[in-house]
Amino acid sequence: MLSRALCHRDGRAVRCLALVLSGWIAALTALASSSGAGFAQSGSQGVPLPALGANIESTSVSGLSAGAFMASQFHVAHSRHVVGVGIVAGGPFGCAEAATPWFARWFGLTATVYWATGRCMAGSRLGLGIPANRTLEAQVHALAQSGRIDPLPGIARARVYVFTSTADTIVKSPAVEAAEALYASLGVPRSSFAPVRRTDAQHAFVTEEKGAECGKEAPDFITDCNYDQAGAILRHIYPDVTGKTQPSATLTVFDQRPFTRGLNAHGLADAGYAYVPPQCAGAPGCRVHVVFHGCKQAGEGFVRDSGYAEWADNNRLIVLFPQVKASADGVNPLGCWDWWGYTGSDYLTQTGPQIAAVRRMLDRLAQPRPPN
Repeated sequence: MLSRALCHRDGRAVRCLALVLSGWIAALTALASSSGAGFAQSGSQGVPLPALGANIESTSVSGLSAGAFMASQFHVAHSRHVVGVGIVAGGPFGCAEAATPWFARWFGLTATVYWATGRCMAGSRLGLGIPANRTLEAQVHALAQSGRIDPLPGIARARVYVFTSTADTIVKSPAVEAAEALYASLGVPRSSFAPVRRTDAQHAFVTEEKGAECGKEAPDFITDCNYDQAGAILRHIYPDVTGKTQPSATLTVFDQRPFTRGLNAHGLADAGYAYVPPQCAGAPGCRVHVVFHGCKQAGEGFVRDSGYAEWADNNRLIVLFPQVKASADGVNPLGCWDWWGYTGSDYLTQTGPQIAAVRRMLDRLAQPRPPN
């Protein structure tokens, strides 16, 4: 899902060396053609995100691939508020940073797409495997000690869902298992994990009836394997979740620009999506689940077909789908969430542009509802 490119941001310039230019062109073409008809047409900016008096102390997050990396990043950065995380075909927090070898760092190359794809997705390249768990753990401890993420005790209370398939050739099972191992070393008890390992699903978000036939590659990375992954994630994170139902509200297309003001190189699109059940529009106290799309998944298609909204009405759950956009400058051609540093060196922390923007969205949802 990432182009084979060397990218580096040093705060002054972005340098990208395409290794396979034709692959980039094909990827951009696929990106343009894979977004279906949507609630928001290209360039639509949306309406203001409403203030709903949401209970963001019980926020949860999930995502696929790059979105799974981002879900873990947001969780670790804000573990005071995030009570659970769903990782679908994604690797451990800070993997790209830790995967960059000392000699690359010596030349000023911090986290790069090359080392991220080689060690954090494929699991190994040239004999260099996923960074050791102790290295990943030390990185998290250092960020917490510096106050750049929340204190670590919040992580241990989390409920963690992890999903991998041996048929996945993009983010291989050892990478996902490394994410599970890191959470365990940070204090998450085994009883709080829901590991799911399959042999039939390609690299995709899995549904009961949407997407490509199970076992086949899907351009939108959604596959029908007779498994309600959205429901499985939500039921594990929130044990009180009850049955699903057809969404009774329309999808809100909201303006993301107010949440990116003052943030440089954030990479977010102008508009995002939110599903707000009527019960949450009419009364405060709803929980929020944030869904981070994968590369090439921005737009209404994933929002519509993932199945999250079907669990919202019965469970007073607001589902937030923030969106990033593909860039034409070669930094992020596939519209991926930043898990290797294209937004700057703080991308893993609370001040990282994308983490900061999504936190602002949550703060807006938590503001008291205006009087009728």
